[in-house]
Amino acid sequence: MLGTKLAFSTAYHSQTDGLAEWIIQTIENILRRFCAYGMEHKDHEGYTHEWVTLLPAVQLAYNTSQHSTTGKSPSIVEKGWNPLLPVDHLKKNLLTIHPTAKDFHDMWKRSCDTAARCIADEKEYNKQRWDKSHMELEFKEGDQVLVSTLSFNNLEGPKKMRDSFVGTFTIIKLIGKNKVEVKLTEEFSRKHPVFPVSLVKPYFQTEEDMFPSRKKNPLHQK
Repeated sequence: MLGTKLAFSTAYHSQTDGLAEWIIQTIENILRRFCAYGMEHKDHEGYTHEWVTLLPAVQLAYNTSQHSTTGKSPSIVEKGWNPLLPVDHLKKNLLTIHPTAKDFHDMWKRSCDTAARCIADEKEYNKQRWDKSHMELEFKEGDQVLVSTLSFNNLEGPKKMRDSFVGTFTIIKLIGKNKVEVKLTEEFSRKHPVFPVSLVKPYFQTEEDMFPSRKKNPLHQK
């Protein structure tokens, strides 16, 4: 009814289940930035509200901020709407406002603005880190590739002495942007043929592959 689909994970690809860990790390970084600003608020009566009491503002800012994955805020995804605050219903032409209400408004607005700035800084930091270290590999059907032996458990010999990659194999199907299905040779026919792109790399022919009948130059002896 809701159009929910299962996203099956690929073997030896721990990133599939890393979404929760990534969100936790992101929230930790947001809180770290929020605390670094030294957030506290002193009201008209001289009472100081420390950052711990202002954490609901961080929660509100996070739940109403647009996420790059969905293009929507968590509140819209879950409930279909962003929550309104009492201050949203105040009339702007009010001549008098109770000091306590004004203190609460100022404290909440300042906290939400700071939290929103922390979230924006964290998004920009994550984007720069990703762009700096990540390179998208584009494959297409028919490409020749090598597959990492990290997921192969039935190879002979000591693990540290094995080749890092085996192949070559031909890509017969693209599964989304992150997985490929290859045509395995008879030697590896019992292996599941779907691999994440992180375990696959393009194969480039060497001169020996291109000219198998060419004689090698003898080694020069001293």
